[in-house]
Amino acid sequence: MSRIVRCGLVQAVHELDGREAVEAHKRAAIEKHLRLIDDAASRGVQILCLQELFIGPYFPAEQDVRWYQAAEPVPDGPTIRVMADAARKHGMVLIVPVYEQEMAGVFYNTAAVIDADGAYLGKMRKVHIPHCHGEDEHSPFGFWEKFYFRPGNLGYPVFETRFAKIGVYICYDRHFPEGARLLGLHGAEIVFNPSATTSGHSDRIWKLEQPAHAVANGYFVGALNRVGREAPWNIGHFYGSSYFVDPIGEIVAEAAGADEEIVVGNLDLDRIDEIRAHWQFYRDRRPDTYGEIGADLP
Repeated sequence: MSRIVRCGLVQAVHELDGREAVEAHKRAAIEKHLRLIDDAASRGVQILCLQELFIGPYFPAEQDVRWYQAAEPVPDGPTIRVMADAARKHGMVLIVPVYEQEMAGVFYNTAAVIDADGAYLGKMRKVHIPHCHGEDEHSPFGFWEKFYFRPGNLGYPVFETRFAKIGVYICYDRHFPEGARLLGLHGAEIVFNPSATTSGHSDRIWKLEQPAHAVANGYFVGALNRVGREAPWNIGHFYGSSYFVDPIGEIVAEAAGADEEIVVGNLDLDRIDEIRAHWQFYRDRRPDTYGEIGADLP
């Protein structure tokens, strides 16, 4: 019998203008996503991933210390407690990307993983932190993440949930194959990549990189992106196009486009053994020859 796990990806619009109070953003986003989680549960979803920094707009579009107010401890903050209750209510695994405060003045772009019984399993902190302009290189708005986040320091953990072994690779991380390989070596069966990326910035490679990671590492990938334009910054159109891809690079399920929706796919985890029996990348890899990859450039 096939081992099938029903998974979901939320691509959602954040309606509030970025000039609203930080707490108003968090309250609206949490209320909306609780409704979306209920919807996913009604469709039989067992593992659901929310989008990067789901607790509001993509605020790194600007550099403003007021957004530090959006950060909270993980797992001891209010958002993770609310989401743990939702996971327990539905018997659903949740991947919850938030803004984490470790201590005063120290922040991370973090995804918490909550098991189907509401138990907190751990977190992944975004490792690679971008800092670049948006569509208009002369605009003060862009992807200014180094203003808000320290690089992650927890490595590439894999979490054994009720339904599957899962890893998380957050947005910009997906451009770096080294961590994607480590997630496979650590036993991931599904890797979720919650993102916030815009048209004119990454469209061409959105459906190249992550199928490549899936093939090279013999696991499923769930790639998700938010949707809409976010005022007042308008750094670009978040184009959605979320999808699941299998270990041979075939799309299992995908969004219709750039509208708000929950993408649901049935992932047959037995395909991992089947495909790895043919493509023996783990057997044939040569770590003894890769020493230079960890060295700094000259």
